[in-house]
Amino acid sequence: MVQKKMAIDITADLDRRPIAKLVQEASKFESTVYFEYKDKKVNAKSIMGMMTFISIMNRATAANDLIDVIVNGSDEEEAMKSIEAFFA
Repeated sequence: MVQKKMAIDITADLDRRPIAKLVQEASKFESTVYFEYKDKKVNAKSIMGMMTFISIMNRATAANDLIDVIVNGSDEEEAMKSIEAFFA
């Protein structure tokens, strides 16, 4: 398992298309990919979960907080690099 704290810059115009691309990116890997902020944790491969997580990410961005990205599985290092690149 790899876990990293990331500052994710979320803008107000983040809509379904970028979230769908993020879900597609996470779904390329066998590993599980979760985003966690405080007591909320969502599966990054779930479009519904990620749509719900948008408001949570907005609050984290507004507070300059970090979000935990947790990846676990056989290709976890590659998956984490891909998620990091997505937000770069």
